[in-house]
Amino acid sequence: MSVLKDLQSRFRTGSIVEQLIFINIGVFIISALLGVFSGLFLGSSSFITQWFALSSSFDIWITRPWSIITYGFLHGGFLHILFNCIVLFYFGRLFLDYFTPKQLLNFYILGTLFGGILYMLSYNFFPVFQGKVVPLVGASAGVSAIVIGIATYIPNYQLNFRFIGYVKLWHLAGIFILLDLLQLAGSNGGGHFSHLGGALFGFLYVSQASNKKLDLLGSLGNLFKTKKKPLKTVHKSKTKRTNTAPKNVKSDNQQKIDAILDKISKSGYDTLTKEEKEFLFKQRK
Repeated sequence: MSVLKDLQSRFRTGSIVEQLIFINIGVFIISALLGVFSGLFLGSSSFITQWFALSSSFDIWITRPWSIITYGFLHGGFLHILFNCIVLFYFGRLFLDYFTPKQLLNFYILGTLFGGILYMLSYNFFPVFQGKVVPLVGASAGVSAIVIGIATYIPNYQLNFRFIGYVKLWHLAGIFILLDLLQLAGSNGGGHFSHLGGALFGFLYVSQASNKKLDLLGSLGNLFKTKKKPLKTVHKSKTKRTNTAPKNVKSDNQQKIDAILDKISKSGYDTLTKEEKEFLFKQRK
């Protein structure tokens, strides 16, 4: 029981990223156990998979409309859920550095929705899929929305990989997209279409909302407001008299600070030069 209480405590105190990972793992374990019992009675799949996975058939989906969201919490195997949880953990934490937990949840849910829509459209449009009825499971569409969304917002931000070095986010995003495109006609082509659906949502929403050219989701556009706050500096003076020289110095320093902070937000702290780091450290004192 102590283990269960520890898990409950970690779930309550964890971030939205950790909570999503807990939910996905919990659903995976329950689904796997039900699958074992179903197999003992010669069933082809568990009750959860039958009713909560997204079918490629519109006729089946119309009887289970909730499945266009619930499929994003199911997984087909250990490696499937492991990869999705790893990507969600690392990119989700980076996403939370610039956006709120509510925004991350919205990207996950809406990315899953868009991925499901593109999946069903592809299976009912392209001849290679016609005549096939295949269920879709996996958090990949929602995770893709988060990955491509943050990569669109800070494309030049760099991640440091051991044995590889620094890699920009837009390079990683490009690799993910390319891998999906190359496998569209494969055995899991529909799954890769769902990945692209989530990625397309993440890209369009961030790029259009940030440029204020188009609000794709109407009132949901207000959800895009980021967490970043402008740097505020406080200067104390023993005298009331001021002159133009200190103002100019203050203005120059503030401009340099703004430029350094902008560089950090786009490319990361490690890309600063030694002089920039020393200057920023002095200003923080």
